[in-house]
Formats: sequence, structure tokens, C-alpha cells
Amino acid sequence: MTLGQLKPAPGSKFKAWRRGRGHGSGNGKWSGRGQGGQKSRSGGGVRPTFEGGQFPMFRRLPKRGFKNRNTLDIVTLNIYHLDVFNDGDTVDIAALQSKGYVKNPRDGVKILGQGDISKKLDVKVNYFSASAKEKIEAAGGKAEVI
Repeated sequence: MTLGQLKPAPGSKFKAWRRGRGHGSGNGKWSGRGQGGQKSRSGGGVRPTFEGGQFPMFRRLPKRGFKNRNTLDIVTLNIYHLDVFNDGDTVDIAALQSKGYVKNPRDGVKILGQGDISKKLDVKVNYFSASAKEKIEAAGGKAEVI
């Protein structure tokens, strides 16, 4: 097969529908828009949620709560997750991502104090709980806020 023999798949090519080109075209006079009204006008039509004047669905449903735009989305990890690292390692966000504990750091990573740690680690993340910081330092490591 050569480039000159290539053809599009049957049914994939359509002839352009030329509207408003007389009665013989099958789309003359009103050009497929009907006899008049809002939808036949240029720029006419209604918004997607319009229900013909009926009280719209999005206004009938109850609204609850409040979504604060300024809330930080912080990823939390417990201290026992850090036991997978070797003694003396530096644990930062990149290291946590490589181990699969953090997929997307979003607005920061916080270490919480549930569990125990038996290794001396240099942990560098955005936030620590007081108990987590205390346990890391008790094991001989450092808890550094970045």
C-alpha cells in the first residue's frame, strides 16, 4: 500500500450541510430553525439550567454548610510510618513520595504522634504535632519545619 492508495474509513467523511441556500437544498427559507421564536434568532436560546420558567432544580435543592476558600489541604502521616526509613536517614517530602506515603503534598505535610519511632531520623516537613516532635527528638532525631 502506498500513500496514494490511502482512503478514509467509509462513513467517516460527511459533506458540509450548507444552510439557507434555497428550497432545492432542503435547508432553505428558515434554514432548519423552524418558523420563528427565541431559538430561531441569532444568539437566541436559553441557558442550560432554564426549565421554562419552572422554579429551577438548583434553587429547589437545600444548600448546607460553608466551604472556606482559604482552608489549607494538609496531608497527615503518623509517626509509625517513618519506621520504614533507615537509621540516620533524612526524611523529606520527596522521600515520603518515593516510599508511596504521599502522592500529592498539596498545601503541606504534617507528622502526627500516633505510634512509636525507634530510629534516629532527620525529618523535614511543613508541620509537626507536639507529641510527634517530642517522640522524634526522644529517639535522637531532629524535627525541622520547612
